[in-house]
Amino acid sequence: MEDAQDDREQQRGAGGGGQEAEVEEEEEEEEEAGTLSPSFPMGRVKKIMKLDREINKVNSEALLLISLSAQLFLASLSAGARHAVLQKKRRIIKLDHIRSAARAHWPTTAFLLDCLPKPPPPPKAVSPTLKARSADEKPLPPGARRIDDFFRKPSADTQ
Repeated sequence: MEDAQDDREQQRGAGGGGQEAEVEEEEEEEEEAGTLSPSFPMGRVKKIMKLDREINKVNSEALLLISLSAQLFLASLSAGARHAVLQKKRRIIKLDHIRSAARAHWPTTAFLLDCLPKPPPPPKAVSPTLKARSADEKPLPPGARRIDDFFRKPSADTQ
């Protein structure tokens, strides 16, 4: 197979296509080197960067580096959230899991916990007897009566 490739390269070189062979070799070297390509749309990242009033122009290299760093940050944060989910034996990642992943990584804690919404306060524990009392105390809509009144034996006063 290597002999066939060598034969093709020699034919290209003999035919005056030396520049084409060089271009193909450079492309193969880039593929082997593992060039990084961001998964975020560059235009969207540029728009987000320009939301800052201090930034007027964005260099393409800076745009690439910021896009790649954001990709790495989100990969790290999602891996931490996944770890938190697996520890709690859950199947869905929720805000609490992201919050615990941010707490576990101290540089992230400094800025991300301030941006996340605050956790809701825990609900107050209500005893079952209080629930029953609160149902009795609620006013009934007009024309309605309680089920207890339906099953109650008629008293001597009502007859």
